[in-house]
Amino acid sequence: MRGELLGSVKRVVVKVGSGVIFGQDGLDLEVIRALSKDICTLWDQGMEVVLVSSGAVATGKGALGIVGRPPTIVLKQAAAAIGQSRLMRAYKEAFQPYNRVVAQILLTGDDLANRRRFLNARNTLMTLLEYRVTPIINENDTVVVQEIRFGDNDNLSALITSLAEADLLVILSDVDGLYDSNPKTNPEARRLSLVEQVTPEIEAMAGGAGSMVGTGGMATKVEAAKRASLYGVGTIIVNGRLPEILPRVLAGEELGTFFLPVRQRLSSRKHWISFSKRSRGTLLVDEGARRALLDKGKSLLPSGIKAMEGHFERGDAVRICDEQKREIAKGIVGYSSQELLRIMGHNSAEIEALLGYKYGDEVVHRDNMVVAVR
Repeated sequence: MRGELLGSVKRVVVKVGSGVIFGQDGLDLEVIRALSKDICTLWDQGMEVVLVSSGAVATGKGALGIVGRPPTIVLKQAAAAIGQSRLMRAYKEAFQPYNRVVAQILLTGDDLANRRRFLNARNTLMTLLEYRVTPIINENDTVVVQEIRFGDNDNLSALITSLAEADLLVILSDVDGLYDSNPKTNPEARRLSLVEQVTPEIEAMAGGAGSMVGTGGMATKVEAAKRASLYGVGTIIVNGRLPEILPRVLAGEELGTFFLPVRQRLSSRKHWISFSKRSRGTLLVDEGARRALLDKGKSLLPSGIKAMEGHFERGDAVRICDEQKREIAKGIVGYSSQELLRIMGHNSAEIEALLGYKYGDEVVHRDNMVVAVR
């Protein structure tokens, strides 16, 4: 089955974590070389590969005498500044025997939240792939602050899958995949070879109490698989230290856990709205508006808005919630928060009289809205 599903894959995003490429004595150059060889093999097989690689902070902290996690943001930034160049040098040297060129791309959340910068990053990425260069992407930890963080490179890899218009996401981990219980404490624990849909039960397996991977490692990977799925892309979570892992996975070998994509994928723009563009406020809507959005596929009109939270401008993203404050959609708003204070609860025909001008009848147009998965 896997072989059939993977037979049409032409562009792959590979994410590798610090736990795979970093050992007790520092950066594991043998693993770096093995991974680089695998990527070059995929290129030789006619595929294009984008690599999302962690490891900059872990690589650089030793130079500062830091043991364990850097205790402050500025130390983490300093460690990343030292480690990123060393990490890229390791990849450059590992790719050289195969006459392959690599390129570095460092991103923050703001780079993908801004649509123009998102498209600029995509153009750069596509140009590199056109010239058969392997882009190596990491979060720009040197300058990043909490407000513009991706959160983790698993999340980043899912966003890059959309950015690169990829056909598959492969997450290389230090575990063999997703298990139905903790294999360290339960000898009967079973690895899930296939996940058709990321349900609350699947999410509980990844982050539930007592889970081997409940510290955040597997939970973020399953969340990344869910996000990639909504873009129409499958995800494979697999042990990155297995020999020749990438060619084996792409050949259809039953390794790791394969998460299937949804049948009705989000467009690239709607995926960007849902996951890359940050929400600046919240709109609370009445029951009639809720039904119009969820059941009839309508746009959000000012008459259905009961209350609002936050300060935002026209063109910002907002959460749309029902009266119980449950999120039902996310979209790009057509009026600022100050304008909405004057028009919410009113009919669209009254907008021009209330404001003295009118952008449109809709507060959030259906084309700029993503309904929450139910």
